[in-house]
Amino acid sequence: MVDIALIGAMLFLMKYWSRVAMRLMVSLPSEHQEQSGFVQWFRARWPRVLIFAIPNGGKRNLSTARNLKLEGVVPGVPDLYIPAWGIWVEMKRQKGGRLSPDQEQMINYLESIGHDVIVGYGAADASEKLLSLLGGRGGDSKEEKATAP
Repeated sequence: MVDIALIGAMLFLMKYWSRVAMRLMVSLPSEHQEQSGFVQWFRARWPRVLIFAIPNGGKRNLSTARNLKLEGVVPGVPDLYIPAWGIWVEMKRQKGGRLSPDQEQMINYLESIGHDVIVGYGAADASEKLLSLLGGRGGDSKEEKATAP
């Protein structure tokens, strides 16, 4: 026989812990905030180097999604691109951010053709990974060769 009190206690705990989890998620910056912070940091550090966003995500109605697909939108393309350096940046939240299967496939493809891809779990992680990657390439010599339009 099912104990009603036990079920009630379980439901209460589930509801309580979901609220706690939601508070933790809300207290962390969103992917949008992380990406905006990274772009601001990048542009302040290298004002002459172009970085731009690929607005590939978000909710859309069916007709808009169909039109974008016809225009060449491809799922999984990373969020940011630095053309002078051939570096793509996929931004995720600090906690809980995961790559989709489309993103994993796209990253594998880009790396297979010689592009570098950074997956940044927050702005600080993305900036550390970019600095590390540039350090391995010789750093400042390549950084200042390209001027953004």
